[in-house]
Amino acid sequence: MIVCVCRRVSDREIARHARAGMSFDEIQFELGVATQCGRCEDCARDVVAQCNASQPVAALYKEGAPATTAAGACCGQQGRACSCS
Repeated sequence: MIVCVCRRVSDREIARHARAGMSFDEIQFELGVATQCGRCEDCARDVVAQCNASQPVAALYKEGAPATTAAGACCGQQGRACSCS
């Protein structure tokens, strides 16, 4: 889903950066989310918070390692499509 219409930034793109350990401010600088009209800021912050709360930086995906989490584990949407993947 597109979170930031002005910059065409999706929730998946925001989540990918959040899972890499970036803060909201870093993501905002990198992607430009919430830098124009600002209407998407709350939603973008929610995506970052959901991903950070359930997937600490120490448990980040390592390249070449098998995925160990079930679909939806990062944001608690077990059994449903996860916006963080």
